[in-house]
Amino acid sequence: MNFRKLVGVLPLLFATSVWAAAPFVIKDIRVEGIQRTEAGTVFSYLPVKVGDTLDDARVTASLHSLFATGFFKDVKLLNEDGVLVVQVLERPTIASVEINGVKDFPKDQLRDNLKAVGLAEGRIFDKAALDKSEHELKRQYVARGKYAVAVVTTVKELERNRVSVSFDVIEGKASKIRLINIVGNQAYSEDDILDVMKLTTPGLFTWFTNNDQYSKQKLAADLEGVRSLYLNSGYMDFAIDSTQVSISPDKKDIYITLNFTEGEKYSVSDVKVVTAKGGITAEEARKLIPIQAGDVFSREVLMQASSKISERLGEDGYAFANVNPVPEIDKEKHQVAFTYMIDPMQRAYVRRINVSGNDKTRDEVIRREFRQMEGGWFATSKIKASKLRIDRLGFFSGVNIETQPVAGTTDQLDLNLAIDEKATGNFQAGAGFSDNEGLTFMGGVTQSNLFGTGNYLSTQINTSKVNQVYSISYTNPYYTDDGISRGFDLYNRKSNATTISVSQYKSDTFGGGVRYG
Repeated sequence: MNFRKLVGVLPLLFATSVWAAAPFVIKDIRVEGIQRTEAGTVFSYLPVKVGDTLDDARVTASLHSLFATGFFKDVKLLNEDGVLVVQVLERPTIASVEINGVKDFPKDQLRDNLKAVGLAEGRIFDKAALDKSEHELKRQYVARGKYAVAVVTTVKELERNRVSVSFDVIEGKASKIRLINIVGNQAYSEDDILDVMKLTTPGLFTWFTNNDQYSKQKLAADLEGVRSLYLNSGYMDFAIDSTQVSISPDKKDIYITLNFTEGEKYSVSDVKVVTAKGGITAEEARKLIPIQAGDVFSREVLMQASSKISERLGEDGYAFANVNPVPEIDKEKHQVAFTYMIDPMQRAYVRRINVSGNDKTRDEVIRREFRQMEGGWFATSKIKASKLRIDRLGFFSGVNIETQPVAGTTDQLDLNLAIDEKATGNFQAGAGFSDNEGLTFMGGVTQSNLFGTGNYLSTQINTSKVNQVYSISYTNPYYTDDGISRGFDLYNRKSNATTISVSQYKSDTFGGGVRYG
């Protein structure tokens, strides 16, 4: 007769083994209770093997390791005459996830969000992931100002150790901003400050703009706008001390209080320029700084000057230049002096131009628009011109060029061009009727990026009982490498006035031409 000794059980908190047994040498290991999990998977997570002595420390380590997989709801270790028996109770898998009552969001978007927190069909069910999922659903609605949202979660057990999960969402109405209270403003009136904020109380057009619906992101953007208002008007010490957002007990109304410290208004007492060797002279840099002694301090003007100097240096290949306006503040006189510290660093050249996102358009169609060449010195104007030319192709809805320093070097960078392609074909059709010509049909197909080559093709048909016109036009914008285009035009026009008894006139004309440009 075989007797089993309970060696170890680790409950939900799996702090320590609740049973201490005499250590024994493991003769064999057997796994019981698995349905989906392979025995080999259990063995791979067990920190013991045949021949090891199983003591309390190894029992605890084994239970910790198996529970940490997340596969099991319960684990027991038994000693059966020297055979270590691992008894497991697997967690159920999720057979389906249903989201009901959702109108404000695409369900696929919500499913992706739930998947990101661990809840999706085919995954192992975990109560913690369920709680996170419910919280994530509510968070999505709260971000849109719907604080009254309610989510009812139901978990139904199914056969074969599976569960179905359903979320019933009661969206409710969006909470409205009833009051925005501003404390501490003197230089600007409350109306002036509210004018730079998008968030507002309900008005004539807020049903369309939704600007009366609070969100943390909207408020953060508005506060940055208020900060810019003050910092661009001389108030260097301006600070937002606190923001309080409260909601009514019925979760319908939002009240916002903003507490400011404006500080004193500062003027510029002096502007100096210090440059490192090479790149740009102090005199040339000073001409790019539109700030004079006596001007009211403006963060925007200050940073615009830094950008102009950086762009100027970028023209000569100094892509990594540092331009830093260092302030010297006199709080008693409420003045500030700036010293622009300019270090052009090392000249850089473009090692490689990488293009991504062009699933249809051929690489050469894009690359031939670049004014910045691989192996050439970096130049900001050439990069801007390249972006403009690629935009003007009309093949893309988005064009973005970013610079990336080459690891391990101080004078090389890559240009990464990311594009979003859009439809470049167009189909038109129409019909009409007149007493003389009867039914008239018009149609045409245009493709401005034929097979991704950048070539243009257009066909047009206009036909009636009296007149028929057929035409085709083709253009290769880069017939030569330096951008000379060549195009062909062919047409066929037919007229037959005898069909309406007007005259005996008939014509059938073919024509064409070749274009260069």
